[in-house]
Amino acid sequence: MEVANKHVTLKTHIEGAPKESDFELKTSPLALSLDPGSGEMIVKNLYVSIDPHQLNQMKSCSLLQKTSTGFDGIALGEEIEAYGVAKVVASDNVDFEKGDVVMGVVTWAEYSKIRRNGMIRKIDPLGFPLSYHLGILGYSGLTAYAGFFEICKPKRGEKVFVSTAAGSVGNLVGQYAKLHGCYVVGCAGSKRKVQLLKEKLGFDEAFNYKEETDLNSTLKRYFPDGIDIYFDNVGAEMQEAAVANMNTFGRVAVSGVISEYADPGKRAAPNMLQVIFKRIKIHGFLAADHVGLFQDFISTTSHHLRNGELCPLEDISDSLDSIPFAFTGLFRGDNIGKKIVKIA
Repeated sequence: MEVANKHVTLKTHIEGAPKESDFELKTSPLALSLDPGSGEMIVKNLYVSIDPHQLNQMKSCSLLQKTSTGFDGIALGEEIEAYGVAKVVASDNVDFEKGDVVMGVVTWAEYSKIRRNGMIRKIDPLGFPLSYHLGILGYSGLTAYAGFFEICKPKRGEKVFVSTAAGSVGNLVGQYAKLHGCYVVGCAGSKRKVQLLKEKLGFDEAFNYKEETDLNSTLKRYFPDGIDIYFDNVGAEMQEAAVANMNTFGRVAVSGVISEYADPGKRAAPNMLQVIFKRIKIHGFLAADHVGLFQDFISTTSHHLRNGELCPLEDISDSLDSIPFAFTGLFRGDNIGKKIVKIA
């Protein structure tokens, strides 16, 4: 049996902010049969993740491509890899059967062929929607959990600042921090997001960074006694202002710098005298560094979800065709929570 497989490809390498015209929707035939001994399988994609870091793979060259295994550059015309949840429709892999629900590296496509030793695993839905396994129970959640608890090592009562706090990672950091007994302030890019942070997610305070002309003064206003922990998702001027307002032995977990991905001219330049004399720790990390925490993360987060102590924040679009708009929207600040596209 053969199907017409619709998929999204890269039309041109991207330097700067992505545009919908940088992508192309193609259709190609895909046989749903596999060669015996190939160890391959074919999956029907149900949900795919839309993540800012993918822009670094869409450039002709980037530091991510040079330094991180598994984040190679994307060739023009090729399918674009992404994390997804899928159902196995054909398998020559002894570890997977037709009908298994899996999570891992698939492609922005209706169907994906998973090679032998592909980064894929079976998932137990645990009674939650499958989309949760790309967000709150997926790598976004692990990033928030590991960055906050493993890197920042919070203490009850500490003061926490989270940038892009209505995004896929930031909203969870803030919620974990509140559950841990911290004082939490987040920033976001619209009045609606600010209200959501305070009224739905329980942040103590939040502000719209687009309305602030002096970030240093803004943070002094919200943290008159200084910041103990800064969870950085944005980089650039926000990181500089946060470091300037940190307390001695402050910790900065850097999980992303979205403002710098699309603007090569932006760079964070924290005052290094502050870093030295205050003994501030600035730690960049990837979720993959902390896969050993995965079971603890799943157990803890599932418990909080079942008790109604965590609020999943998802932004789900429908159909493969919507992927270019969904991806470019990340850099306009369109999304609230984890951006996902439902394929089937």
